[in-house]
Amino acid sequence: MTNIPLNPQQPKTAQMAERMTEVKGRSLWADARTRFLRNKAAMVSVFVLVFVALFAFFGQFLSPWDNETIDWNVLGNVARVGQPSLENGHYFGFDDSGRDLYNRVVQGTQISLMVGIVGSLIAVIVGTIYGAVAGFVGGRVDSAMMRFVDIAMSIPYMFVLILLLVVFGRSISMLFVGIGLIAWLDMSRIVRGQTLSIKNKEFIEAAVATGVPTFTIIRRHIVPNLLGVVVVYATLLVPQMILTESFISFLGLGVQEPLTSLGALISEGTATMSYGTLWQLFFPLGFFVITIFSFFFIGDGLRDALDPKDR
Repeated sequence: MTNIPLNPQQPKTAQMAERMTEVKGRSLWADARTRFLRNKAAMVSVFVLVFVALFAFFGQFLSPWDNETIDWNVLGNVARVGQPSLENGHYFGFDDSGRDLYNRVVQGTQISLMVGIVGSLIAVIVGTIYGAVAGFVGGRVDSAMMRFVDIAMSIPYMFVLILLLVVFGRSISMLFVGIGLIAWLDMSRIVRGQTLSIKNKEFIEAAVATGVPTFTIIRRHIVPNLLGVVVVYATLLVPQMILTESFISFLGLGVQEPLTSLGALISEGTATMSYGTLWQLFFPLGFFVITIFSFFFIGDGLRDALDPKDR
């Protein structure tokens, strides 16, 4: 703080007021933003993730092909499967069916990102509401709600997801709902633990004493104070969703033709390795790896920035 010389001609109250105006407080979010911007790995990951997102949603405009058209000129040459070529517009090459691999990687990246983000949003919304209600209400309600979570977590989630896809059909919407409704269980336990530490704060007790309804307290006081934890967990949940979707698609139970995802492309790429080429595997696997690592580094950066011990 800059020392301001006292003016003897001013009253003491005016001098004190002038000094107080020079003191600028910083919010916790401002401190967290400063620490996050200083994290080089997180900032590089942000730029990489922006590039991947732009590639996924606008990359198709840079190619003369689409993801379904078959190039019959290259289809008969099995030895050239996956070989990139700028002359014919196959920037990443083509698959064993003669379709442009560049556009298929664009579509696969787009679907994988959508599955990760939408699935994480479903998990965050359901888990936050469920955990906040259980932690704030407490008592038998809390016990019954958390015992349900314990029972649901004891069931293998991959088995439940595969069962949902088999029974209700293998569609993208079902994949979104299935992954999201399974991943909310961990989120609910984290939110409940944080709610238990917040519910005894003075401002919560004041709201209860003044007769504010329970769900209003949860909406206006509990949930806003959980945003830091929720944001960090959501960024770490997105790569988990992408990994789950990729594994399901690798097994052939994910998105169906003509749609594709990074997991399905990786599965197709492993089949063409016997042809002596790795191009069809290299490009989708590369985008898959850098996307996963970017989300992990961003999540670690947010966790370090919002860590109360560093404030």
